[in-house]
Amino acid sequence: MNQKVDWFFQKDTKWQQEFQLLRTIVNDCGLMEELKWGVPCYTFDNNNVVLIHGFKDYCALLFHKGVLLKDTDGLLIQQTKNVQSARQLRFTSLQEITDLKPTIKAYIFEAVEVEKSGLEVKMKKTAEFEMPEEFQSALDNNSDLKTAFYALTPGRQRGYLLYFAQAKQSKTREARIEKCTEKIFKGEGLNDR
Repeated sequence: MNQKVDWFFQKDTKWQQEFQLLRTIVNDCGLMEELKWGVPCYTFDNNNVVLIHGFKDYCALLFHKGVLLKDTDGLLIQQTKNVQSARQLRFTSLQEITDLKPTIKAYIFEAVEVEKSGLEVKMKKTAEFEMPEEFQSALDNNSDLKTAFYALTPGRQRGYLLYFAQAKQSKTREARIEKCTEKIFKGEGLNDR
């Protein structure tokens, strides 16, 4: 156990007991415990395998390459339709984690085997994401915007495409595009400050 991570497990949260049990289970699997993104992350040969995090209605183990796991028990959940690689094991009680302890360990050991084998997730390329017609029109009508957009990193491009495409109404997509145009010109991502 890494003392730098202790503060996460000592916080008074709804999931404190569940987090502590998950920590014990994961640490029994021989991974290195680190703090990444403000949560405990467990690695094998410096590669992220699984992390512990909590939400309002559940706590979870997030497997970074979960899509590559066999999921023989059908427990892994894709957080949103746009998450390509990671999958979660979700829990709503201490008893659920206790009951699933052998299964949780089996999933962790399988995730370690995925890392040992060097398997990689084939990620969808930015060009494969939906280009909302309103944004395509904006790019077609403004060559400076088009240049600025394609100068962004692929991750920043995907962030904007997903954000624009999530809006159900054309008017909302147009408003989002207008609001983000300046950030695109500055070379910033959607969540950059």
